[in-house]
Amino acid sequence: MNDAIVVQGRLLQPADIISIRDLISDNPDWSRRRLSEALSERWDWRNAGGRLKDMATRTLLVKLEARGLVELPARRRITPNRMTSRRLARQLWDRAPIEGKLGDLGPLRLEEVSGDAAARMRVAAALEEFHYLGCRGTVGENLQYTLADGRGRLLACLLFGAPAWKCRARDEFIAWTAEQRQRHLHLIANNSRFLILPFVKVSYLASWVLGQVLRRLSNDWEKKYGHKVVLVETFVERDRFAGTSYKAANWVRLGQTAGRSRQDRHFKLRVPIKDVYVYPLRPDFRRELAS
Repeated sequence: MNDAIVVQGRLLQPADIISIRDLISDNPDWSRRRLSEALSERWDWRNAGGRLKDMATRTLLVKLEARGLVELPARRRITPNRMTSRRLARQLWDRAPIEGKLGDLGPLRLEEVSGDAAARMRVAAALEEFHYLGCRGTVGENLQYTLADGRGRLLACLLFGAPAWKCRARDEFIAWTAEQRQRHLHLIANNSRFLILPFVKVSYLASWVLGQVLRRLSNDWEKKYGHKVVLVETFVERDRFAGTSYKAANWVRLGQTAGRSRQDRHFKLRVPIKDVYVYPLRPDFRRELAS
């Protein structure tokens, strides 16, 4: 390795990679979690709220290992089995149809639940049972929302997390440089999952809940992480969905992806083409992002 690289939004020089290798070799009994905590402390890598970015550091280490630049210790924590999530999901759902108009649902409760372990498990179970992409563990900054009726019955859930590192349509829309993107990418959130449970058939519910979440997303993000977000993005698989809910909620379609995975460094992996949508949370979002 002769050149600097950018991983997880952080610029790494060759000396940084050597330092990480030394940290791993000098502490053979440390877990991945302990390594990431120590490395984030060494770098004093913190979010705007002053919290150490140990989860972002752990993701960085995993990406370095995928590139063959470091060798991490074996994982000590086993990821929950998908079948376990599916069994849990079958115990949770009242599958009686909910149909009709939005105004007929009565009082609805929208909550941000990323700090509630039981609610996160419920979201994970719903996504694993009903979302075509399933549920993957969230890494780094993220928020999770649930929408329930007055009886506490889950109607919908939404996940927001880290944005794509690069997206041509989005980057041209913002008109920022690579250096500006590196500095300000954390001001964008990605709507990575949006699920209306399949037995809920209520007109306009999807666009309504999107609108409700977007009204509070930036403040919720600042409350948890110490900084606001000014733009939200999402990627809609065009062979499956028309993006109707996003269009109804006034998201802007920018174009489509090139059909490549973010892991495709050799231009060989093909993935479904997705439509790119964004929603500015502030009228001056370009000034914030391209400064």
